[in-house]
Amino acid sequence: MHTLTKAPPPRTEKPVARGARVLIADDHAVVRAGLRQFLAEDSHIASIGEAASGRETLEQLHAQRWELVILDIGMPDRNGLDVLRQIRTSHEQTRVLVLSGFPERQYALNVLRAGAMGFIDKTAPPEELLRAVHSVLHGRRYVSATLAELLVGELGGLNGEDGGKPQHSRLSEREFQVFVKLAAGRSVSEIAQELCLSVKTISTYRTRVLEKMSLQTNADLTSYALRNELIQ
Repeated sequence: MHTLTKAPPPRTEKPVARGARVLIADDHAVVRAGLRQFLAEDSHIASIGEAASGRETLEQLHAQRWELVILDIGMPDRNGLDVLRQIRTSHEQTRVLVLSGFPERQYALNVLRAGAMGFIDKTAPPEELLRAVHSVLHGRRYVSATLAELLVGELGGLNGEDGGKPQHSRLSEREFQVFVKLAAGRSVSEIAQELCLSVKTISTYRTRVLEKMSLQTNADLTSYALRNELIQ
């Protein structure tokens, strides 16, 4: 005699936990104000804070708990990648969603490698931003269609298929961090101080970056970064 068993109920997605605290870190007051007004209408977000620089962002994180930081890369005092790395080191429970005017194809993979939960272009519609915020608050990475394509290309690279990937995609997370600073005109000693590393270590990273990208000088790095919209 066969016994009938009930099919398990369909899995439903847990709602975003109410009471989330979100910190908006962007050096443009208009951007912060727009994001604050938009996010304030979401009943799942209890508190919204603002920071206009990398230093202010880290101070806010030390002062109180935040579930999510919406982080711009182009901060005036500290590169957003530096801030992201510090958050991942000192505030492991805080999730980071990068919102940037830099091209997704150039930066998204590197911010994911650095520990961000997602990347959103500033030109994206508000609905997409809200989807990204909810995904990250759920503990899931947010992957746009463009980023999914990039990830597929990355897997192809692991299988030996270059696919015309840009030169900077060959760099590790730390090498990319140093590359952006060199391209922006920082000296080796300045970078060493900013990253709390020795001048010798940064010089070694510089050599690796130039070799991997088949370039000769810092001027070549700057030219490449400008052509690929990695710096402004």
